[in-house]
Amino acid sequence: MPDSSSVPSDTTPTSDPSYDLVGSRRQPLDAIFEPKNVAVIGASESPGSVGRTLLWNLVSNPFGGTVFPVNPKRDSVLGIEAYEGIGAVEADVDLAVIATPAPTVPGIVEQCGEAGVEGLVIVSAGFREVGEEGAALERDIKDIARTHGIRIVGPNCLGIMRPPNGLNATFAGSMANEGDVAFVSQSGALLTSILDWSFRENVGFSSFVSIGSMLDVDWGDMIEYLGDDPKTESIVLYMESIGNARSFLSAARDVAQSKPIIVIKAGRTDAAAEAAASHTGTLTGSDAVLNAAFRRSGVLRVDDINDLFYMAEVLSKQPRPEGRNLTILTNAGGPGVLATDALIGGGGELTPISEDATDAFDDILPGAWSHGNPVDILGDADPERYAESLEVAANDENSDGLLVVLTPQAMTEPTKTAEHLRPYARDNDKPILASWMGGDAVASGENILNESGLPTFAYPDTAARVFNHMWRYSYNLRALYETPSLPEDEPGLPDREAAAGIVQDTHESGRVLMTEHASKELLAAYGIPTVDSPVAETPEEAVAAAQEIGYPVVVKLHSTSITHKSDVGGVHLGLTSDADVEAAFAQVENNVAEGFDGVTVQPMIDRSDGYELIIGSSMDEQFGPVLLFGSGGQLVEVYQDRALGLPPLNRTLARRMMEQTQIYEALQGVRGREPVDLDALETLLVRFSQLVVEQPRVKEIDVNPLLARPGDDGLLALDARVVLHPYTKDDDELPTPAIRPYPRQYVGTHAMADSEEVTIRPIRPEDEPKLVTFHERLSERSVYLRYANLMKLEQRVAHDRLARICFIDYDREMALVAERPTEDGDDRIIGVGRLTQQPGRNEAEFAMLVIDEYQGEGIGTELLRRLVEVGTTEGLDRITADILQQNHAMQRVCEKLGFEVVRGDGREMVQAVKTL
Repeated sequence: MPDSSSVPSDTTPTSDPSYDLVGSRRQPLDAIFEPKNVAVIGASESPGSVGRTLLWNLVSNPFGGTVFPVNPKRDSVLGIEAYEGIGAVEADVDLAVIATPAPTVPGIVEQCGEAGVEGLVIVSAGFREVGEEGAALERDIKDIARTHGIRIVGPNCLGIMRPPNGLNATFAGSMANEGDVAFVSQSGALLTSILDWSFRENVGFSSFVSIGSMLDVDWGDMIEYLGDDPKTESIVLYMESIGNARSFLSAARDVAQSKPIIVIKAGRTDAAAEAAASHTGTLTGSDAVLNAAFRRSGVLRVDDINDLFYMAEVLSKQPRPEGRNLTILTNAGGPGVLATDALIGGGGELTPISEDATDAFDDILPGAWSHGNPVDILGDADPERYAESLEVAANDENSDGLLVVLTPQAMTEPTKTAEHLRPYARDNDKPILASWMGGDAVASGENILNESGLPTFAYPDTAARVFNHMWRYSYNLRALYETPSLPEDEPGLPDREAAAGIVQDTHESGRVLMTEHASKELLAAYGIPTVDSPVAETPEEAVAAAQEIGYPVVVKLHSTSITHKSDVGGVHLGLTSDADVEAAFAQVENNVAEGFDGVTVQPMIDRSDGYELIIGSSMDEQFGPVLLFGSGGQLVEVYQDRALGLPPLNRTLARRMMEQTQIYEALQGVRGREPVDLDALETLLVRFSQLVVEQPRVKEIDVNPLLARPGDDGLLALDARVVLHPYTKDDDELPTPAIRPYPRQYVGTHAMADSEEVTIRPIRPEDEPKLVTFHERLSERSVYLRYANLMKLEQRVAHDRLARICFIDYDREMALVAERPTEDGDDRIIGVGRLTQQPGRNEAEFAMLVIDEYQGEGIGTELLRRLVEVGTTEGLDRITADILQQNHAMQRVCEKLGFEVVRGDGREMVQAVKTL
């Protein structure tokens, strides 16, 4: 039985995407960005007023629709008939722009809802920024808008422009130029400044948006909409606050692979860390966490306005570099040195010129060429020498990108050289940047290069800085679709039941600080090696434990209330006798007036051949749990060699965290020392992230030091500290990870007709090879019924396509695979079902495919039944699917599961709809 739907979530539909037999597929934000009719509520004729400027901008920049002024005190505004209220407008209004005093806005929103208005831009100020009274108004507006299904940009915003359509619903002084960059700003003042700057620099925009206070439409909504917008090639953001972190990350991770997202974020303070009691909390400032979030979502952060638009241009015109090696071609030594300093200072590297490239340069360049990188092709370089040198450099397998520098010298021909380089602008798989230094003499050549798609910069150090941004962007994107699933459980690991019991014991005692002994037990439950630490409540017990362990030993304070043991004289190292242990016990007890609950006795570990690391987790107000890895020990806050990440991790993401630290180089082996087992360290970090995700009652963890030594069993947690959320906080109030982890709750089994069980579970990144085999076993008929065309096998199994299918964001879609064991012991995927949430609506579309040999055995029916359960659990309003007319089997499955199947009059598609 062929189980399929015709509009998959992982391919481009062949039919009109707006086709719907039941209702409109229009994205809700279309009412704001693509309105047919607009009302200005608060339209005015007062010179210089916001209401007058809004109306004038709308009528003087025709967008193809009608503008309706709303002002109960006037019959007309600017010669246009005015209306007493939005309900009096005879036409259907898509967008209402509100410019009235804040206290009047809730009532106006109610009237808009009753009139069927779908989108609002509230430019009015006087809301949460003025205090609780304004915040209460916002809450009222949000409740009313939710009741009527209205989407809102603002309040306290400048409005929006849509230059390709001629829509100017702002009170800015001018209309932006048309282009392919979408600019969204949280600051209206900065928006107008950028607008002025864009006229001077001839920068154009597909959308120009002041997002305001984000009462409703937030960064995630904007990114999602602009990501689907064919008029937008890149998305540029000026951000002051993140708002809904999960919405932002989810949308950014989905869009960044196809369109660059570049952000400049105001504020770099670490004030959030000041009150932290843990080492981890001290090291994780709010801005550092934001950087980690940007890396994890594929967003590129820059520090100044010029870079913001440089990167938007470069990433839309040039391919992304594979690595950080840049080859610099120059006709003068000084500019090459400037570019080198900027490149190395920003983390990039000079390409080591290969032997083949060196030989090729020797053939075409004078003997006095630099014979290294930067490649100085000398001051008398003519256009042919530039072009030939560029070709050699581009073919060098060591190179990831090229920078061509030209300084105007007596024999230089800037315009002609640009003409010779024009063919290389787009016919290349490595980015090429240019710096034509000078003024009028090089302007013509710059124009030629820019028009051909080869970005130019006035100074070579600027170009090198841009290249550094490019390779970092590529580096982050490569891990973007590694949506982390949890690793396969080893026998007995993780022991989630034991871990939950350890946490619960401390929680039920009313304490938030877990003892070191319990903390280490919690780590051990997740497979993190810990040093044996028996608890001794008397000197005799301490001596007995030391004798059992063997001297030398360490004695540490055991306390349910004291955070850092060394601060109170609670740590004694290198004890070699019973007498030493007894004395240490007495000293610890004497040093601690309150909070003494005994001591732990541990073996004295030789640290001379290892490295002290720290791993930890603390809470960020916006992003929830944040992970830390870096150099540990007593000077951890002094060195501050650390990397942050968002849980959960997989191996790739764990390695990325390690690579961001300086200690990583030492861990690979330096000065004759053996390397640490980095694979084992990856696994440990992944397990640690599992603990953080699966034990939400845990607020903070420090493992410091984590000793890392060469060889097997070289990782050992010497000390651990765990703090829980207070017992006064209910489970449903606990923070959640900003990135949704693998949804284990949807893993289950299903008995087939032959009684053999198949596993049905959410898809994982590691499933890509299995999906290749899956597609190899499909017939042409099944492929056609699934995709509404005969997509070739090489297209279906292309890595980029399967990466997007396997590395999904479980907040945005859910894919279930049916997996059956084979005779050789492997598991084979025999069916895939997918739910993809529709942009801007609380509904999802499903898609289904089962390999031919298992069709007719109920796999498709079971997958769809579970997708419906998922949709219900996730709180969706309805599930839909477009199905080919001739796919009667899929239609019967849908009807069996309670879908309404709406059949058109001879149309290619039918639609199945289930309201949940």
